[in-house]
Amino acid sequence: MTTVTVRVPTQLRPLSGGRSEVPVEGATVAEVLKALDAAHPGFADRLFDETGRLRRFVNVFVAEEDIRFLEGVDTPLAEGATVSIVPAVAGG
Repeated sequence: MTTVTVRVPTQLRPLSGGRSEVPVEGATVAEVLKALDAAHPGFADRLFDETGRLRRFVNVFVAEEDIRFLEGVDTPLAEGATVSIVPAVAGG
């Protein structure tokens, strides 16, 4: 199984026990996010909508690449990869 690091944004850190990075196993972004929720319940509700798709305001990056420009949640992950959850920032 592939072990990756998930970077958790400040507003979601209460779900990860205050940790900014969490090691998680999974071969794709979808598997990693599912494993993250299994280890730290509450992430799925914050990341996915009622249809199971990533919420519009949640951006996920593998290394520095937005998964929307890769294979979405089906993006494969290499051992040691970094997955970053980045909430969209609204400006005014």
